[in-house]
Amino acid sequence: MPVSLRRARGLLWATIPEPRDGAVVDVVAMRRRHVRHVVAIEERIFPRPWSSALYLSELSSPSTRVYLVALVDGVVVGYVGAMLVAGEGHVTTVGVAPEWQRRGVGIHMLHRLVHELRERGAHALTLEVRMSNRGAQQLYALFGFVPAGVRKDYYPEVKEDGLVMWAHDVDSADYGERLARIAERIARQRPGEPDEEQRR
Repeated sequence: MPVSLRRARGLLWATIPEPRDGAVVDVVAMRRRHVRHVVAIEERIFPRPWSSALYLSELSSPSTRVYLVALVDGVVVGYVGAMLVAGEGHVTTVGVAPEWQRRGVGIHMLHRLVHELRERGAHALTLEVRMSNRGAQQLYALFGFVPAGVRKDYYPEVKEDGLVMWAHDVDSADYGERLARIAERIARQRPGEPDEEQRR
């Protein structure tokens, strides 16, 4: 049964569609109208979710911020964001509704995000990820991210260190070929199906 997302006051904000073969995932720019749905997912998957005010603040700086949402049947099922300063893109958030995790939504969003950052002149990308989140680390490795350090107690709400990862020379032709291979992989996968790692 599809999952309804509600706030404490009982207002229905969105109904997450069930994963299904042939579902169309559209990745588009995040708009103000998407924020409440993004926050509803945040509250399901993160112990310290970002607020609507924080997202609206980020969206008010389009020259240095890129935020995208993944839509299925017009409903937000995932989101991703980054800031770009002096040619370095910092991926600040990645989230997917639990029922759509490991079904190709993350790779789809990251591919579009990285493309957007390259178009804006990024030559390097960085992010932090929980040390225990091996699945996310594997996804980031697909995009050329490699471990570069550890931030102690970066996630205090779960008492966990953050692994710092970097991808360099993302403006190179070689990296462009990497993105082309990822695009081919996305095209092979039917949205709604478990992704290649989950099928193994």
